[in-house]
Amino acid sequence: MDTTISFEVNGELKTVTTHPSRPLLDVLREDLGLTGTKYGCGEGQCRACTVLLEGKAVAACVTQIATVENKKVRTIEGLAGGDTLHPVQQAFLDGAGSQCGYCTPGMVMELVAVLNASPNPAEAEVLARLGRHLCRCCNYPNLKRSIRLSLRR
Repeated sequence: MDTTISFEVNGELKTVTTHPSRPLLDVLREDLGLTGTKYGCGEGQCRACTVLLEGKAVAACVTQIATVENKKVRTIEGLAGGDTLHPVQQAFLDGAGSQCGYCTPGMVMELVAVLNASPNPAEAEVLARLGRHLCRCCNYPNLKRSIRLSLRR
């Protein structure tokens, strides 16, 4: 049975009527048109679908929409301020962290969550957190360069 769920996405209140166990990823992409968050494995393992839920990185493909009731979700579309990229987005651009770009939104969102929780994390901690993310292009050297640039900003 469908239910009505209200939550904030990128600073805007949204209300959807859907099945409560439906994945947040599907609602973001199909109902709200926010296609920057990517579908990867559907099991929360590749982390391509990472978004921020109340500031913490979550895999949107395994997060049921009912769990976001009255909470704040931030997607890759909500990072930039107008024409100015978020510093992590800029670091990924400067460091050539995107090859095909499919995994990039999830990695950027994870790194933003890490930096929000700890403004000066150890590089090893950051690399371990981002080590959960799968890049099918194997662009890992450039991804590491982009991560290191992010840590210097």
